[in-house]
Amino acid sequence: MDHPIKYNRVLLKISGESLSGEGGFGIDRDQLHKIAQQCVDVQKAGAELAIVCGGGNFIRGAQFTQDGTFPRTTADYMGMLGTVINALALQETMETLYPGDEMSVRVMSAISISRVCEPFIRRKAIRHLEKGRAIILAAGTGNPFFTTDTCAALRAAEIEADALLKATKVDGIYDCDPKTNPDAKRFDNLTYTEAIDKRLKVMDMAAFTMCEEREMPVIVFDMGVPGNILKVVKGETIGTTVGV
Repeated sequence: MDHPIKYNRVLLKISGESLSGEGGFGIDRDQLHKIAQQCVDVQKAGAELAIVCGGGNFIRGAQFTQDGTFPRTTADYMGMLGTVINALALQETMETLYPGDEMSVRVMSAISISRVCEPFIRRKAIRHLEKGRAIILAAGTGNPFFTTDTCAALRAAEIEADALLKATKVDGIYDCDPKTNPDAKRFDNLTYTEAIDKRLKVMDMAAFTMCEEREMPVIVFDMGVPGNILKVVKGETIGTTVGV
């Protein structure tokens, strides 16, 4: 029996690296297509979908600030522009997979780039969702010194999302790195306090704290498995859920 939708409005956080494939840089067309297809499947199921995408496949601000090459503010703004590139690529691919105005996609940026996308306006973002459009929220919060995880938590709160979905390359949250420790333990469920106290690095503390204030569940899962995003939206037991 098919699961009904559990979360009617979700914010999906994906990393820029997830779009780059094995190369680690730029956009891999196959990876882009796979991610876009999963997003379209969520739209087809009737869920309202907002997406925040990182820009690490083009630039990470920290790489240019550690040796003093650029000021942190400049490097972070460069990273924001990388997220806009990813957002536009995802928008076009999703609309190609699901043509038609009834399932269109809007890119909304926190910094002004009116020639290529809309500015982020909370009421307009919610209206897009209510009309069945997916929204891709680019350029982070529009401010340096804030991660895209914090942006995801902030935007999820602003649009009153039912859950924040954190897509990763592992199948949940572990007590240590499962790539280096074969005895790493995966958690099925955690409270916000446990996640913060254990200093689990899957999201930054500001993001976890913001979700805790709204009692908004954070679900961490492996997006590399086809169909996992829709399974999470339907409430199937996938990955690790952080909640009350």
